[in-house]
Amino acid sequence: MVGLNSFDPKLLRCLDLNKLVVFIAVYRSRSASAAAAMLGVSQPAISNTLRDLRAFFADDLFLRRDKRLHATPKAHKIAQVLEPSLSILSDVFSQFAANTFQAL
Repeated sequence: MVGLNSFDPKLLRCLDLNKLVVFIAVYRSRSASAAAAMLGVSQPAISNTLRDLRAFFADDLFLRRDKRLHATPKAHKIAQVLEPSLSILSDVFSQFAANTFQAL
């Protein structure tokens, strides 16, 4: 797993965090339409984001087969690291966001 020592702000600025949320939604649902409904965006917005992610990661990421999107081996590896990372970020946001933070 990637550690904090590999933190690279320049690299992180290359990709919007929301695109990674879309990646996980598609990965979990195996459907662009279901991911769109889950996130409250249009299906074309999901398709556009997948196009950007495919270019960024230089991989197809998801291949359509039997009316479902199937993750490529690279997408599985990305998801294995990304899911716990986004979970940690979500915990930080929920604990320390201005509307939820309570000082001890």
